[in-house]
Amino acid sequence: MPNFAPVEEQLTYIKKGSAEIVKESELAAKLEKSRASGKPLRVKAGFDPTAPDLHLGHTVLLRKLKHFQDLGHTVIFLIGDFTGMIGDPTGRSATRPPLSPDEIMRNAKTYMAQVYKILDKHKTETRFNSEWFDKVKSADWIRLAAKFTVSQMLEREDFHKRFQEEKPIAMHELLYPLAQGYDSVALQCDVELGGTDQKFNLLVGREMQRAYGQESQIVLTVPILEGLDGVQKMSKSLGNAIGIQEPPLEMYGKLMSISDEMMWRYYELLTDVQVADIEKMKRELHPMAAKKDLARKIVTDFHSAEAAAKAGEDWAKQFQKDEVPEDVEEIFIALTEIGGYIADTERGAAATVRADRLLVRCGLATSTTDAGRKLKQGSVKVSDHVLMEPYFSQVGPSPMRLPLRVGKQLRVAVVSW
Repeated sequence: MPNFAPVEEQLTYIKKGSAEIVKESELAAKLEKSRASGKPLRVKAGFDPTAPDLHLGHTVLLRKLKHFQDLGHTVIFLIGDFTGMIGDPTGRSATRPPLSPDEIMRNAKTYMAQVYKILDKHKTETRFNSEWFDKVKSADWIRLAAKFTVSQMLEREDFHKRFQEEKPIAMHELLYPLAQGYDSVALQCDVELGGTDQKFNLLVGREMQRAYGQESQIVLTVPILEGLDGVQKMSKSLGNAIGIQEPPLEMYGKLMSISDEMMWRYYELLTDVQVADIEKMKRELHPMAAKKDLARKIVTDFHSAEAAAKAGEDWAKQFQKDEVPEDVEEIFIALTEIGGYIADTERGAAATVRADRLLVRCGLATSTTDAGRKLKQGSVKVSDHVLMEPYFSQVGPSPMRLPLRVGKQLRVAVVSW
């Protein structure tokens, strides 16, 4: 019989990096019952394989699944090969084009090769929702649809907004929350996980289980991870993502480019480090050392400890020790020339620089308009950090050496104040 940790200890680990639990008291009761009976909870998260590659933003949910797995519960990695053909309307302002079965399966195979870098393959129950939906008959769909009203569906924010703006809502999109809810019935879930943007769909699962005579699942949402810019949702289309299949050095360098504030959020959402240990690190560890530790942990997760160590060494040689190629042109600039200001922080002076003027001054753009276009395209890097905003900040003494890359062009700006 599994030896489950005390309920309070389990809750502390589960709540780390969680946005909301509906309802926490019910989860505590389920954990208590599980501990008494020795029967693990059934915990699932569904993934529609609508794109071939995952980035760190996707792994927030996988990490929370792992936490339940660490605690001894049964984790279900559900591949939505059926729902993927519908297309999740969450956050969409227009109907998503459905994918073909062949596209879905190609992406699903890629997903499975990636998720087991976090989940224990031998302890994970991997399912496809076509297992039950391929058997659902027309009459079953009618009975399923009868359990919810149109007005309930229009309470969903994205549907409501499109309805108000007189934008089309396809009938098959209304079926998506019902299908996701029925997944919980078919799998007899105790807990379902999803991003905060999935809350409506997850709550439909609670209602659906009650309608089928099951005990309602607990809904646990996780935050949407911000990308390298620290502002917008991590997304490959925005150029602010870290793909989990990226080379170790590239992954390491991108992690080293995030802000100190965002670093702690990444610790919370992308690692297994306990909250108490994170708080201790905040008090006792220098931010640079903490960031290196974060980068090492994450690169180790998706590559290996050896690859992480080498990436750390290579990054230090290339950036921290300013070992750039000797023939790279250095351009000496006064901060006042390009527009910027200095702010004092606990770790010294933080120089805020106007990026478009800096690019023009370094000969990497013909005008501020040209520079702005390159920034929006995500083709500008500062110390290997993709820069898309008109301003950026760096902490350090004067003069500050900034390796700038636009495509294959490289300059080193030496900014003083």
